[in-house]
Amino acid sequence: MKNLKFVVYREDKYYVSQCLNVEVSSFGDTIDEAIENMKEAVDLYFEEGDNEYHPIGEALLGEYAVNG
Repeated sequence: MKNLKFVVYREDKYYVSQCLNVEVSSFGDTIDEAIENMKEAVDLYFEEGDNEYHPIGEALLGEYAVNG
């Protein structure tokens, strides 16, 4: 069993859920819907075969601004 970490953020009128362990993301009208859709997408990702998985220990969500 693999432990997955993800982040959810708002983008316009949708919530986006992005898995940090694999290159998978999804979205939904609510936070719960975005998470459920991401879980389904991750399940499909692993069903496709031997895909890359990056284990992540502790995680910190940060923010900073850049000029540009």
